[in-house]
Amino acid sequence: MPRLGRTLPARILLAVLGIVVVTLAVGFALFARLTSQTADSHAIEQATGIAVTLGRVPEVARAVTDGDAEHALPALGAQVRASTGASYVVIIDRTGRRYSHPNPALVGKRIEEPVVALDGQVHTGIDEGSLGRSANARAPVVDASGRPVGEVSVGILESEVGVRLTAEVLDIALYAGIALALGVVASLLLARAIKRVTFGVEPAEIVALMQEREAMLHGIREGVLAVDAKGVINVLNDEARRLLGVDSTGVGQRVEEVVPEGRLRRIVTGEVEGVDLVAVTDEHLLVLNRMPVLVAGRNVGWVVTIRDRTELEALVRQLDSMEGLSTALRAQEHEFSNRLHVLSVLLELGEVEEATRYSRELQAETALASEEIRARVGSPVVAALLLAKITVAAERDVVVRLDPTSRLEAGRDEDLPLVTVLGNLIDNAVDAVADDPRTAGSHPRGEVLVRVTGSADSLLLTVSDTGPGIPKDRLADVFLDGYSTKPPRGAMRRGVGLALVHRLVTRAGGTIHATSTEGATFEVRLPLRVRQGAP
Repeated sequence: MPRLGRTLPARILLAVLGIVVVTLAVGFALFARLTSQTADSHAIEQATGIAVTLGRVPEVARAVTDGDAEHALPALGAQVRASTGASYVVIIDRTGRRYSHPNPALVGKRIEEPVVALDGQVHTGIDEGSLGRSANARAPVVDASGRPVGEVSVGILESEVGVRLTAEVLDIALYAGIALALGVVASLLLARAIKRVTFGVEPAEIVALMQEREAMLHGIREGVLAVDAKGVINVLNDEARRLLGVDSTGVGQRVEEVVPEGRLRRIVTGEVEGVDLVAVTDEHLLVLNRMPVLVAGRNVGWVVTIRDRTELEALVRQLDSMEGLSTALRAQEHEFSNRLHVLSVLLELGEVEEATRYSRELQAETALASEEIRARVGSPVVAALLLAKITVAAERDVVVRLDPTSRLEAGRDEDLPLVTVLGNLIDNAVDAVADDPRTAGSHPRGEVLVRVTGSADSLLLTVSDTGPGIPKDRLADVFLDGYSTKPPRGAMRRGVGLALVHRLVTRAGGTIHATSTEGATFEVRLPLRVRQGAP
């Protein structure tokens, strides 16, 4: 369990409250400063208005000139102070003598500073007077001729301004409380929304999951491709990049931008459905499985696992070929044992001439096929391939013949995938003939005709069979990964051989075509490469 204060709702609540409190504090400080400056300005204007008005009253000028013989100015100052809310109203003559003051003990005494309003101007500012700090205005007291005879000093203490500011601060505090309450509610709603999106996982758990995921995804030897519901890749580990041939990270891109057009993309996007689907690239034979991802009943995308079966499939096919070859060799061994037994019996009976004739027939039969192939095919590797395929096919009661018009000079197959292409085409043709239900019980089951010819700039391979052929509407599909009309045989996957042949021919710059009339015919044209330094 996460520690108290470390849960996602608590973190969001603390963050939101911190933001709101700091914002309100900064705003309050600015507001208090501006309000204080505004209040001071307003107090100075108010004090100025009182002082100017009182200084222009004729009775005040006469009383100041007569020395306030009737003692009317203290009462007038108190009356003005009470009616205007001023903190003090001080009337002073030219000599600085006070005629009114909130403190009666100071009436009649002189002020310490000079009488500045005798210049006929109004002087304002913040004054540190005997009653405290105040907004002060000093206006001249003028007689009937307009001559200054004294001054009126009016002040509004800072405490009075503070009372007004305090009243406004209460409104600010109310606003701050409402803002805090809204922040708490918003943080709780935000926390619930984030928890719903993250399926209730806490931040510390998310960090741990991310670390574990990165270690696992990039440590396994299986490609993993994860796509969200919008088709955007959000996981692509190193093995998947290697198998798909992706140079960039791929994360954040759409599948169409990373995976090239073809069967591989259709498997990833779900257009092709199934289990252990096969896709062939230029470098690899891949087996893919696509699984949807459901979290809390919601479809959040899908995950595709990619396994490299290139080497394993090659070994399976080699093993299958070796099994076929060993079966043929066992059958030939049995046949040769019978022939040797016949020769032995003939010699035991003293039929030397008959034994010699029989031996010569066997020798001629054995050497005929190899001599015919070697006469037409100059490449030892291709000739050996044809002899091996003829032997294996014979055990399945299928005849493999080399077309008499075949001609292949030695050295013409260098740097070309001739053995792989020809071997796969012959294997497919033999399978089609041997598995044809129409020829069950007949001997032989059918025939495969191979033709290999060369021109000045290319090699032409043609493999025809007498099998059931290919449906007209599926001729374009025979080279697709995973397409096959034959049932699986053992661990070897169907629908891979022709796809590999197509990749090899295309990479070599050649072409391959399939036709079907009576059986199937595959025609391959491979361009010859002129080696540097060749005449």
